[in-house]
Amino acid sequence: MSQNEDTSSSCCALCARQGVALTRHHLIPRALHGRKRFRKRFSREEMKGDILMICRPCHNHIHRVLSEREMAEHYHTRDALLARPEIAEFARWLSSRPAGFKPKSPIRRQR
Repeated sequence: MSQNEDTSSSCCALCARQGVALTRHHLIPRALHGRKRFRKRFSREEMKGDILMICRPCHNHIHRVLSEREMAEHYHTRDALLARPEIAEFARWLSSRPAGFKPKSPIRRQR
């Protein structure tokens, strides 16, 4: 298990499954924290502290659907992520699966 994973019994912030290992999802990707555009737009506390605890399948799906720039510019809140149809549909689908369920990963989208 990596240092970004937590085995607490909290539920995923997107699919609401309980009893799954959770990962930290930075709503403003760490790779963009040093960029002037984002330093002007967000405070240091927002960049470092705006984190969602989500399960690995939800985390992988977000990164499969969105680029880091899209995340930082348009999807930097939980509500914004769930407003994206592909993410909301996946979270709704995954919510009915048991805690140990791991979806098969499709071929990664090329950018």
